[in-house]
Parts: sequence; C-alpha cells; structure tokens
Amino acid sequence: RRMWIVTRHDDVDAALRDPRLSKRAPGIDAMPPALRNFVAHQMLGMDPPDHTRLRRLVSQAFTPRLVAGMEPRIQHVADDLLDRVQLWGHLDLIDDYAYPLPLTVIAELLGIPADDHQPFRHWSYAAVANDDPGGPVPQWRQTALTEFAAYLRELFARKRREPGNDLVSGLVTAAEGGDSLSGEELLAMVWLLIVAGHETTVNLIGNGMLALLRHPDQLALLRAEPGLLPGAIEELLRYDGPVETSTPRYSTADVDLPGGTIPAGELVFVVLASANRDEHRFADADVLDLRRADPRHLAFGKGIHYCLGAPLARMEGRIAIGTLLRRMPRLRPAVRLDALEWRPSLLMRGLRAFPVLT
Repeated sequence: RRMWIVTRHDDVDAALRDPRLSKRAPGIDAMPPALRNFVAHQMLGMDPPDHTRLRRLVSQAFTPRLVAGMEPRIQHVADDLLDRVQLWGHLDLIDDYAYPLPLTVIAELLGIPADDHQPFRHWSYAAVANDDPGGPVPQWRQTALTEFAAYLRELFARKRREPGNDLVSGLVTAAEGGDSLSGEELLAMVWLLIVAGHETTVNLIGNGMLALLRHPDQLALLRAEPGLLPGAIEELLRYDGPVETSTPRYSTADVDLPGGTIPAGELVFVVLASANRDEHRFADADVLDLRRADPRHLAFGKGIHYCLGAPLARMEGRIAIGTLLRRMPRLRPAVRLDALEWRPSLLMRGLRAFPVLT
C-alpha cells in the first residue's frame, strides 16, 4: 500500500494538529485478534469524541502538579537501582537502569505488583516492534500480546475483589459503571499506559546518555553546570528523541500542508525525528547544544494526541540522567559506540543494550 511520509518541521507541526488526518485505522477487523484487542479501543487510535472521553478519564493522574509530587519517589528508585550496581564496576544502562526505573514508577502509579514486572519488557516490545506496517503480524507478537491481555484481565479481576488507591482500580470502577469506559477500552487503556508509560522514558535515558557520551564537551559542560539539566533534557529530546515516527494517520479529505497536498484516503506517517532535525527550524540542527536558546521540539507530538505523560517523562529523564552523572563521574562506554544496536521499530528509537563501565 502507498504511504505518505511527512518530514519537515512545518509540515509535521501542521499534520499533528489537522483533524482531517484521522487516527482511526481502517481495516481493523482484518487484524489478528491479539492486536485488534488493543488497537481498536485505545485512545491513541481514536478521534474525538471518543478520544476526548477516554483522555479525560486519565489526564488528572498526569498533571504537572501531581507529577511534581512523585519526585522524591522517582529519586529513591534511581538511587536504589544505582546502589545495587555501584560495586560491579559495570552495568547495562538499559537493562539495569533505564528500563526498570520508569517501569517501577508507572507500575506503582497503576497498582501493578512488583513481582509481576518480569515479562513486561517482552510484552511491551511486542506492542511497538512493528517495522512493516503493511505486512503480516509475526506469530511471536501475537502470542506476546495474547499473554499481555490475559495478564491484564486477571489483574482487573484482582482489583475488583480488592480495589486499591491506584489508577487501575479507579479505571476498573469506571468500567463497572459502563457509562464512561467499556471493558474493551479498559483493557486497551491500561495496555497503553503501561507501554507508553515506560517505553519512551527508557529511550530518553538511553539515547540521551548516548548523545552525551558521543559529545564529551557537552557531557563535561553538564557535569560542570548541573543547573543546565532541565534545558539539556529538552535538547536531548530534540536531538535524538525516543519516538521516531508517530502512530499512523489516515487522510479523510484532501489535506493541504505547507509542503504540499495529501489526497484523501491515504496512509500517513509523521516523522518526529526528522522534524526535530530540520535545518529550516533549528540552526545547526545536527549539533547537540545543551545551551540551545530555543530547543522547543516535537518529540512528544502536538495537538490533541500530545503525550499525556510528557511531564512524567521529563522528570524521570532529568532525575535518571542527573543522578547517573552525579554518582558515576567516571562513567564511560564498555564498547565502541558505533557497535551499539538499535531495536527494530518503525515507531520507537531505542537501544537493545548499552554496556558501560563505572
């Protein structure tokens, strides 16, 4: 099938905000049931009014004020993870730090027991591993997503029996009423919160540290002036963000963008990574500059689908990278940086592993 790729900053900015580019995927009924369970009912694949209704249910859990209150706990998680590896002399930045930190945080917010975390990495990768949007869904992905759905249904049953002061318990209660959330939407909502709630931050931490280690002058600057960290996180998001391409859109009418017209009835992919390196928007766009005067980027999207967890991801990235630099001043790569491998995915940009010496 033909697809359109939107790459320039002005076009990407306009496309992300254009209601004629629908997130509702045609052909959902033809998807394997394991994938259809999630895609058909999650808000990232919906337009208003359904998107508005579902986002309203969870948006209060991710306000900047509530996220700010989570800072001590996130700091504790970061310190605890580094305490465990401090004496090793080495660690994998992904497996030992960037992955468990945001997963622990989102799981606690949702009310998922720590003992249940182990399979989440495989399940989450199955959710984002699509590198062939027009091709068949591999059996391993179908199996993983079926297991993920079965786990969530069992979790919901536990929350019905013993509700807690957590987001999943609140959503289960809303679904019981039936007016604001269906059972299928509950499943898709919690799946999305788990996956989006940690996948992006894993990559923010991993890609951010890779960028800093590739630019020793900028790393030295940040160590010398830790007050630059909030702005540095924005520049790292711009320079090599966690999401390469947004989830697909579908033109419901002819769409006029600054760079041209997309006809009705087309599949459209919007490339956030390209927009963030557009030399027409950013001076020296391919240069990492932690003092950049205007690093405003599109790494979290724009418009009604702007990343709900952006305040949380920013805080996690700031704490994770800041703590790592403060506690491990001799941190250095254990392998050549150009030997690191990226996980195959059309949507996400993240490393498979990142071994370092401490």
